[in-house]
Amino acid sequence: MGDPKTSRKVWKKPKRPLNYDLKMDELKTLGTFGLKTKQELWKTQTELSRVRLQARSLLALRQEERERKEPILMQSLTKIGLVDEGSTLDDVLNLQINDLLSRRLQTITQKKLFFKTPYQARQAIVHGHIMIGDNVVTIPSYVVKTAEENKIHLTPESHFNEMLSEPESDLGSPETENLEIQTNEQPESKEQAVKQDTTKESTE
Repeated sequence: MGDPKTSRKVWKKPKRPLNYDLKMDELKTLGTFGLKTKQELWKTQTELSRVRLQARSLLALRQEERERKEPILMQSLTKIGLVDEGSTLDDVLNLQINDLLSRRLQTITQKKLFFKTPYQARQAIVHGHIMIGDNVVTIPSYVVKTAEENKIHLTPESHFNEMLSEPESDLGSPETENLEIQTNEQPESKEQAVKQDTTKESTE
């Protein structure tokens, strides 16, 4: 045993961290979910490995012990939204890294409160603009329980209350909506210019 005051490392590096394909996949995941460093990704991968190990160990048990211990694992995973009610251990073994990352407070806050990017959502969480119920949560990696999703909201004094709004279309922000309007207007303006040129030539 080590000193209880000294925190232990809760993540493991990949066996080949300099592999090109692995690095590209990691960078894509970092950008998609707004992770700050690769350590956050490795922590999630380590947690996923731990959950899968529990599922495999339950499959190796006798039927009586498995029926007694399996509901405990499934109930804990259902509580945080990783699996649905009535799921089996095969569903646990099929979990991917994105399933765990999508349950982070940062990801759910971005989708629920309509932040433009995951990094903007992370900034709001770290600066104390996000509340779950009556408590301010400043940890972007906090795993949100299914019962807490509807309790996520901005603090009353947050300036994001005036900045954020639900997008009017599936394109996202109002900037992209204006871009679509401009692109739709360009062909019409070109057609009008061609018609004017043809009318001038006919009159001449």
